[in-house]
Amino acid sequence: MKFQDIYRYFQEPPPIYLSKEVAVCYVLSVLMEQGDSYGTALIHLVETQHPLYRLSDTVLYSALKFLEDEGVIRGYWQKVEGRGRPRRMYELVTEKLQEARKLGSLWHQYLGEEQQVSQGYPLRSS
Repeated sequence: MKFQDIYRYFQEPPPIYLSKEVAVCYVLSVLMEQGDSYGTALIHLVETQHPLYRLSDTVLYSALKFLEDEGVIRGYWQKVEGRGRPRRMYELVTEKLQEARKLGSLWHQYLGEEQQVSQGYPLRSS
């Protein structure tokens, strides 16, 4: 290792993979702000809107299953023109909007804290 390697690491940091907990909050945030979506779109969206972050399909689908099991989202199949098979779409369950809002806001809080760390600011004030 050389000093140049250290500088390069901070200039081009490796991506941060979201945990299941953070992925749950991210999914709810997207569904609240943009409406129904599907798995591949959620993965691409985090990469394009937040280039430092990545979401593996394993973690995403685990988060989606958790949210469906908890009754916060509902999955449905939608036929897409020009595509052979239907796409699995996800929507928020109206009765769980309050919970979705709370958890979705944690995604934005997470982004704020991560940004503070990357800018050298402390996470919490004492």
